[in-house]
Amino acid sequence: MAASVRASVRAVSARRLRLPTRAALLLTSSAVNRIKNLLQERPECVGLKVGVRTRGCSGLSYVIDYATEKGKFDEEVNQDGVRVFIDQKAQLTLLGTEMDFIESKLSSEFVFNNPNIKGTCGCGESFTV
Repeated sequence: MAASVRASVRAVSARRLRLPTRAALLLTSSAVNRIKNLLQERPECVGLKVGVRTRGCSGLSYVIDYATEKGKFDEEVNQDGVRVFIDQKAQLTLLGTEMDFIESKLSSEFVFNNPNIKGTCGCGESFTV
């Protein structure tokens, strides 16, 4: 019953994102707007849950699911009225990451600008830390 949301990865090595000292994840305004739209379609959900899974040619890839409740060990990011839960296993991997939403003529997807990434695969679907 859980539906997934599409996401890709972008390595950020040249710049460091400026975050408040306790922010685990920073959402851009376009990401906040998209999450609000997604959650309006699913009133039973309280937010999105972000995690990482072992798969892809570089080792790890992002997973985004709808969340009906906060898990016991999840980190909660509450920004502009949007709740995003970070899975316990992904917290160190995502620390300092910017979550953006990008739309083009051919695709629309969440993009993670992650300063912790050491390398990505050619298609941008997986990464290493």
